[in-house]
Amino acid sequence: VRRGEIHCLVGPNGSGKTTLLDLLLGLERPTSGTVTVPDVPIGCSFQSPTFYPGLTVAENLDVFARLSGCPDEAWRERLVDLFELDRVGDQLAGTLSGGWAKKVDLALGLLKRPTYLLLDEPFGDLDDASKRRLLDFLSGYCEGDRSVLVVTHHVSRFEAIVDRLTVFDGGRIRDDGAVDGTAHDRYLEVLESG
Repeated sequence: VRRGEIHCLVGPNGSGKTTLLDLLLGLERPTSGTVTVPDVPIGCSFQSPTFYPGLTVAENLDVFARLSGCPDEAWRERLVDLFELDRVGDQLAGTLSGGWAKKVDLALGLLKRPTYLLLDEPFGDLDDASKRRLLDFLSGYCEGDRSVLVVTHHVSRFEAIVDRLTVFDGGRIRDDGAVDGTAHDRYLEVLESG
């Protein structure tokens, strides 16, 4: 994953995308080979949102900010505005709908303003307006030395902003390289080529 790029890791269900993400995050150990992760801030948003369900949204933001060393209050407020979390700040996180839960998880992953942001199916349960805001945000977020790795099997949703595409199938890299706006077509060609 190169600095300053949005990189999509795509593949069919069960191809090993989430497992690879878990390896990068140190949540699983490789059975062979090695995984090298740079010593820089890494943030993540999981396919199934992760937070403390018995705390309110605001309390989750407080706890995660302390744990991650959130850089500043202005950045936190920007995330609250981006994901409209002021509307549910006093609500217990465990009672949120799927879309709100995803927004909280995304905000928590971004709190420390990570150099590398790893997103597993970030559009899950988001409404169309939230998806558009997230795409616009990610496009600007990668300016400079920050990078985003998006794990998905819906590459067409990211086609307007993706810089690099890796096609993963059966635990193996089938294709990897820069894209020119035809990521979805390239993905399908790789899979159809067997």
